[in-house]
Amino acid sequence: MKDPILGAGLPRIDGPLKVSGHARYSADRFLPGMLVAVPVAATIARGRIEHIDCAQALAQPGVHAIYTHENLGRIARIGEDSDLQIDEKVPPMQDDEVRYYGQYVALVLADTFEHAVDASRLVEVRYADIRTPDVRMELEPDEAPEAESERGDPDAAFASASVKVDETYRTPIETHNPMELHATVATWEGGKLTVYETTQAIVNHRGVLAAMLQVPEERVRVVTEYLGGGFGGKLWPWPHSLLAAKSAERSGHPVKFVVPRQAMFRAVGHRTNTQQRMRLGADADGKLVSLQQDYLIHSAPAGENEEDCGEATGYLYSVPNLRVTAGSAERDLGVNTSMRGPGAVPGLFAVESAMDELAIRLGIDPVELRLRNEPEIDESEDKPFSSRHLRECFAVGAEKFGWSRRDPAVGAMRDEADDGTILGWGMASASWGAKRRPAQLSIRLHDDGAVRVLCATQDIGTGTYTALAQMAAHALGIDVARVQVQIGDTELPPGPWSGGSMATASLVPVVIQSAQHVVRQLLDVAKRVLGDGALSMNEGAVTGGGEPIAFEDVLKRAGVGYVEGQGSSPASSKDANAKEVSIHSFGCHFVEVAWQPAIARLAVRRVVSVIDGGKIVNARTARNQIEGAVHMGVGMAMFEETHYDERYGAPVNGNLADYILVTHADAPEVDVTFLDYPDKALNEYGVRGIGEIGLAGVAPAITAAVYHATGRRVRSLPVKIEDLL
Repeated sequence: MKDPILGAGLPRIDGPLKVSGHARYSADRFLPGMLVAVPVAATIARGRIEHIDCAQALAQPGVHAIYTHENLGRIARIGEDSDLQIDEKVPPMQDDEVRYYGQYVALVLADTFEHAVDASRLVEVRYADIRTPDVRMELEPDEAPEAESERGDPDAAFASASVKVDETYRTPIETHNPMELHATVATWEGGKLTVYETTQAIVNHRGVLAAMLQVPEERVRVVTEYLGGGFGGKLWPWPHSLLAAKSAERSGHPVKFVVPRQAMFRAVGHRTNTQQRMRLGADADGKLVSLQQDYLIHSAPAGENEEDCGEATGYLYSVPNLRVTAGSAERDLGVNTSMRGPGAVPGLFAVESAMDELAIRLGIDPVELRLRNEPEIDESEDKPFSSRHLRECFAVGAEKFGWSRRDPAVGAMRDEADDGTILGWGMASASWGAKRRPAQLSIRLHDDGAVRVLCATQDIGTGTYTALAQMAAHALGIDVARVQVQIGDTELPPGPWSGGSMATASLVPVVIQSAQHVVRQLLDVAKRVLGDGALSMNEGAVTGGGEPIAFEDVLKRAGVGYVEGQGSSPASSKDANAKEVSIHSFGCHFVEVAWQPAIARLAVRRVVSVIDGGKIVNARTARNQIEGAVHMGVGMAMFEETHYDERYGAPVNGNLADYILVTHADAPEVDVTFLDYPDKALNEYGVRGIGEIGLAGVAPAITAAVYHATGRRVRSLPVKIEDLL
């Protein structure tokens, strides 16, 4: 029998607030006496600040203060051994060094945004020791690359392989552009800091602010009621948050700092460019005998964020001889950060593109090649998979897409309605790791009939409010409409961050524990009212002592306002059972592109995605996640690339007019299927994350389809019309 709550495609419970404008985002906060902060950004990429003249700016109407490295005060650095997460390791405005174009060198506080902007333009900054920045996209490692994964003898096996692929694949710098800008509203009261923040990790954000501002953690509160998109760019704190908090302390006023759109291209991270040499060797039957992936990323003077392009390589296919190496090259850019599917997404572009090239050289269907190399276990860790249904993903996807009708010859397939349009069909595998983060949560049953779920996690637009309500309702056996979810505040029990597709899976154990605990608490109260007996809670009522009594009536009769149940769960890395198996989500994407050579027009027409992502909590929000990820994959393959001026290190297309994103006109028809096999190695409901996997594999499926239509193999993203002419 189908569960009426868990897995149902319920509308988002926060939807009405969002569409009516009543949902409060960080920048919507207006506090009495609040000042507006506007930054002054460096116009060089490498050098030193010689002098800052603020006199003219300070004389402008409404200006309250201007802070620089000379008068802001100390912001400490996070220790290397800390568990706290931050990408830009160098604290803002603490010295005279400029490490990237757009680095904040001064902060103007004024009574209005307009006054702050006007004054910021009058701050004069003089630089010395100016150096021409190195922003080259071609990468050579600063040090010898390190082996991340290795087995067998990949060099010898490759040398003797019957069929080989040895190619280099490149992905560019991509910049996060969520609708909501990064923003902080900071206020100090009685020595306690409250920050309304755009963050995907409120608990980590609190810890970072406390450590860097040297304030006891219990005196820092971070609130994120809603987030207008994050995609990894809002996972960890950025300089604006620290500057808002510090300047609020110094000025004695609440401070609002909304990052300008242009600064989104400079001061809040981006996905690094990658350069990946792939060497695949196979026998004549298509069995892989050697796989080597040597990848490079860029690092930055202000910090480094790893991009594990080999995340899926070691376990995705069966191959006895394998090596993955990683290296980096420092460039004079801002610090790179996580972007949806960090590591695996650019990594799978290389791996899956090479697999498509190998299939063509072997004369084997791309799906069949992958089936012939399907592993029985995770060969990188010598562990069984907790659950792996990739074969079924291929079968379902091929059937729904119509793959059996594919003519493998380049340019052989035509649009039935327009013979001048050539169709290209491609496919690729997808994978993403599944983990749990530490979490705590409370559930309260109140005498007014409300059920309240309390947790310091956050909803970044993925549906956490709704998923938590569904899971709590399921665990308690009550109507989901009775559940009120309170999240987004560090004064609640500490919950997981919303990144890496881990939040929902991390919350399952604590929801179940809290539900069981609160029912025990309720029944203890009920015994005082109804006497000892075999009492239980069913559909929101206490039964076993005669007629069922609603839990709120039990509480009223006992004079108890509410009962509370609590749950706590460690990270899966601390779970002995979870460590015995390899836990991942899998999937595949089938893509059709349309190529009109007469007018040089290329479009992605349709995508069929099949996802093996464990138990699906909400069919509607889950499908939305995959659809959005696929559209993001179209942007990755076809449009997105940040260019830098080699003279100054500035982003050339650092605005939404010149940085090309997918629009409605570019969006293909997307068909999403979930296999819905619960994977109980991670939690009792069998839930795994799905936010990332919808993007993994989309770009190589598109470039495979482009090759099928045009005969041109694009190994450097994005696909450009010049590549096809």
